[in-house]
Amino acid sequence: MTRTLTIFICVLAFLSCPANAQSGFRIMSYNVENLFDTDDNPDKNDNDFLPSGNHHWTRGRYYHKLQQIAKVISAAGEWNTPALVALCEVENDSVLIHLLNRTPLKQQQYRYCMTHGSDTRGINTALLYQRDQFGYIGHREHSVVFTRKNHKHTRNLLHVWGKVITADTLDVFVCHLPSRYGGEKESEADRFDAARTLRNLCDSLLGTRTNPQILIMGDFNDTAENVSITQILAAGKIGKRIEAKKLYNLFADPHVLNYPGTHKYQGEWNQLDHIIVSGNLIDTTSSMYLLPGSNRIFAPPFLLTNDKTWQGKRPFRTYYGFKYEGGYSDHLPLITDFLLSLPDKD
Repeated sequence: MTRTLTIFICVLAFLSCPANAQSGFRIMSYNVENLFDTDDNPDKNDNDFLPSGNHHWTRGRYYHKLQQIAKVISAAGEWNTPALVALCEVENDSVLIHLLNRTPLKQQQYRYCMTHGSDTRGINTALLYQRDQFGYIGHREHSVVFTRKNHKHTRNLLHVWGKVITADTLDVFVCHLPSRYGGEKESEADRFDAARTLRNLCDSLLGTRTNPQILIMGDFNDTAENVSITQILAAGKIGKRIEAKKLYNLFADPHVLNYPGTHKYQGEWNQLDHIIVSGNLIDTTSSMYLLPGSNRIFAPPFLLTNDKTWQGKRPFRTYYGFKYEGGYSDHLPLITDFLLSLPDKD
């Protein structure tokens, strides 16, 4: 009886598999806001995030923050954690090693790449990847080519490339463009330079890869309508006609988004975080393509709290000013799903 039942289950499983099977591939982008350890880096301005600093950043608060970020990544994956997770505002290798080994994420066996740039506060960008879904080949960080002397010291651009299960090469960029600190207009020239550097890197890949598949994630500190994205990076909305070698911003159309923004400042929600792809990642005839309607802002109730100053909701942060809240971040994450067409088995 048991043997008969086993055979029946195996046959049923075989018959239920389509001839051209597909696999889901979820990606996530998240500015985790000041993920610092508690150790002093004498070469960086990290004094606020020390036990003796203005935020009284203790080991207990640090480890709580790690658990909170791990919770968000796990929840965003639903049944499975995302294949790729882009992170902004991580201090160093130590915080990533702790995140991946001292939280429930240890079970997911993520690996990571990160930048080690010249940002004055010491914050960097990183990419977490699951080795069974993304076969790492290499990575490189690129400094921004600035056109003016008095520019901000900013994060380097992280470029990671690897193979997905379709055997295609996926080029991933993680970026955190210069902030608006000091004024949006006063600082936009630096974001122009960062976007121009990123665009040049993309153009190089578009000209050399046989089948270029480009994925860009991160905090751009600009909205989808700003010049840095629409003109310099030239990433527009998805339209009826898709060109393989053009860039498209999956979060450019507010009418298809499920939430008013990822960041709230003085009562106004803004979409400063974006996921941008090359056109062939939208084309449904490709071996890897966007699942329509899957691009969304991840905004479960636990990531939000009441905004007592400006009304409505706001992100539940680790600190609100200098008041410790024990939350997550001042940004909400982004999620997008792709479908991978698995090679036929003989």
